[in-house]
Amino acid sequence: MKAAAFDYIKPRSLDEVLSLLQAHGDDARLLAGGQTLMATLNMRLSEPRLVIDITGIDALRGIGLQGNVLRIGALATHSDIEHSPLVAQHAPLLKAAAPHIAHRAIRNSGTWGGSIAYADPAAEWPTCLLALGGTVVARGPKGERRIAADDFFQGLYATALEPDEVLVASELPVAGPDHWFGFQELARRHGDYAIVGLAATAKRQAGVLRDVRVVLLGVDATPLRVPAAEAVLEGRTPDAALIAQAVQALRDSIDPLPDLTNSPDTKRHLAGVLLQRLMNGATHGALAA
Repeated sequence: MKAAAFDYIKPRSLDEVLSLLQAHGDDARLLAGGQTLMATLNMRLSEPRLVIDITGIDALRGIGLQGNVLRIGALATHSDIEHSPLVAQHAPLLKAAAPHIAHRAIRNSGTWGGSIAYADPAAEWPTCLLALGGTVVARGPKGERRIAADDFFQGLYATALEPDEVLVASELPVAGPDHWFGFQELARRHGDYAIVGLAATAKRQAGVLRDVRVVLLGVDATPLRVPAAEAVLEGRTPDAALIAQAVQALRDSIDPLPDLTNSPDTKRHLAGVLLQRLMNGATHGALAA
């Protein structure tokens, strides 16, 4: 199948992009890395009248440290993030997750902003953004605003972005010396969409976990925080008994959506397996990845 006919324009500035979005509304789509948009166009799941190519806007590129946050521009590619020394130092969860994203060719083209804005519940970056307690930076006709990751993902492929706004960057808290993280996912083959995945972060002080965040991918319409499991682990030193309690709390509190080959019960079981693996790493002082 081929895409329906559409007009194409490549603006030179973000202001021009915003003007086009105001003029064309839902008839326009943004093109960044194209790894999602081109597929939806060719399958006619999306039929815009105008495609706005934002790849020439340098202001949307780059990864930089700004005070106590790591800012990742919307056009940073998956590979940029995977190989960035700043990411490795200040947001190591992203470096651990990057190799799980599809294959090298896709990681070379696909973008951070495209992944976050599309909000695929089976994608790695939305899950990591939520696990890190990050913030989305959006620009619209009224200026710039920041949206907490906890408020950003609102439903299947639905976000808090307004139709006339552009996701320009994300900001992540800089990892401190007490930062603990873990990322794992299970897929039939490397590069396939994950059956289920899990990202976890915390501060670890003398073995005690604080500010715990546990986020699942591939089980719901959005990346899914699991407060029940977080509450079990919060303020505690993980051991075998506590981990078993957290795993049970996770399984009891989620109602996974099935896919073509995996039932809700299968995904529920596998989510618990991933939490068990990550927390076993925490008990031994290891970073799980």
